[in-house]
Amino acid sequence: MRLPPDPSTARVAGPWAHRDVSANGIRLHVAELGDGPLVLLLHGFPEFWWTWRHQLVALAEAGYRAVAVDLRGYGDSDKPPRGYDGFTLAGDVAGLVKALGAARAHLVGHAWGGMLAWTVAAMHQRLVESITTISAPHPLALRHAIRRHPRGQGRASGHVFRFQLPVYPERWLTADGGAAVARLLTAWGGPKWTVSPEFDEVVRRDREAVLVPGVAHSAMEYYRWAVRSQLRGDGRRFAEAVDRRLDVPVLQLHGALDPVVLESTAADSGRWVGAGSQFRTLPEVGHFPHQEAPNTTNGLITGFLAAARP
Repeated sequence: MRLPPDPSTARVAGPWAHRDVSANGIRLHVAELGDGPLVLLLHGFPEFWWTWRHQLVALAEAGYRAVAVDLRGYGDSDKPPRGYDGFTLAGDVAGLVKALGAARAHLVGHAWGGMLAWTVAAMHQRLVESITTISAPHPLALRHAIRRHPRGQGRASGHVFRFQLPVYPERWLTADGGAAVARLLTAWGGPKWTVSPEFDEVVRRDREAVLVPGVAHSAMEYYRWAVRSQLRGDGRRFAEAVDRRLDVPVLQLHGALDPVVLESTAADSGRWVGAGSQFRTLPEVGHFPHQEAPNTTNGLITGFLAAARP
């Protein structure tokens, strides 16, 4: 019987340095490269820090200290049994900014990481210089779109509701060596990317990452809290906490072919953005612009950050 991969397999070699950082009561694994203002990169599902390999190099070359983190429950970071609510996850990021010795940070997040960036900017605004969200609407924009357009964003978010079941989603995600991860990446990515030479390596590494003990369950807990909390007091408190116009500029990047988050849903986030914000759509790109079109994405991010610098 094949043993599951060790968490240390997430420490993929490259020009970056790996280290552990204590923040908000847990240990978080990060990969960092470069010197300058801090840019903190927050990944989505079903990925881990390595999804930002192109951005780490580009940001470092542009004069930034780029840090990609394995979020709570992923990669080689701690996987506690609880703490997958919006408040605690935002506290992880805020604590990480402080632990890295920075007064403020530019946050760049994809999907779940992007919605976390929105959350941190609302709850810990003194620590945030700007946010860049990729395939990630404001949490309340997504909530509203699912309710108002069940045949549109509601159908696109069907996996969110399937993940509410106990036990089964974890087994589905890890069965046959993580074959479901390959299916998700193929279904969610743009057609040009999924036939590219790089795609096979992305699939291989993300499949291996989801097989690390605890990752599949932790990933599902993000989704479970997001849905179930809406019927509880903590969900109402979360909505109140993030329902504010930000004081910082926001760059929203969105793939025109994204089947998971509709472009109209992402665009509805405009009521929460600060001055100097931008919305850019990338043609022929699906749910993973930072991997599907890294050069274009890197140029948009570095240009935005240069303009946002104090």
